[in-house]
Amino acid sequence: MTGFSKGLDKVDVALRWDPSPVGSPPHDLDVIAAVYTASDPYGSPAYLVHFDSRSPDGTVYLSRDSTTGKGFGDDEVLTLEFTRQPEAHARIVVGVVIQQRSGRLVFADVANPEVHIREGYTELARDDFSAVAHCTAATVAEFVRGQGGAWQFRPAVRGFDLDPDAFTAAMGARAV
Repeated sequence: MTGFSKGLDKVDVALRWDPSPVGSPPHDLDVIAAVYTASDPYGSPAYLVHFDSRSPDGTVYLSRDSTTGKGFGDDEVLTLEFTRQPEAHARIVVGVVIQQRSGRLVFADVANPEVHIREGYTELARDDFSAVAHCTAATVAEFVRGQGGAWQFRPAVRGFDLDPDAFTAAMGARAV
C-alpha cells in the first residue's frame, strides 16, 4: 500500500422507516448534517443541513424529505459532494433525529428504521438503530478530511436522548 488515496467523491445517506400505525400520529425522522471547519472541528458547526435547507455552496443537500415514512424506497436522502468541499471544511457529522411533536418517541417506537450510506453502488454502511433503540437521536457517520486532502468515512453510530435542537448542538462533540 502506497498511502495514496483519492478518498470519497459523492456519498448518499439514505433513511427509511415504515409509517406509524393507522390512527397514530405520523413518525417523522430527519437526517441532519453538521459541517465543521478545520479551525474548530469539534466546536460549533459552521452550518447545519436539514429539511428546508442546503449548504451555502450546494455541496450538502437533502433531495428527499418525508414526514411520514410513506412511500417506497428511501424516505430521506442526504447527498454529500466531497470533491467540491471548500478547504476550510475538515469534518462532517451526519445524524438522524426523531421529531417529538406528539410525545416522546425513540427508535424502538418506529417501525423498521434503517440508514444506508453509499458511494455510488458501494455500500459503506447500513444500520437499523437497534444498538440505540432507546434513544431519540443518533449520529450515523463521520467524514473527515485527511492530511492529503482526501475525505474518509468513519461509521459513527452513537445514541443521544435529546430533543432535535439539543441534538444539533451535541452531535459533533468529541466522543468520550
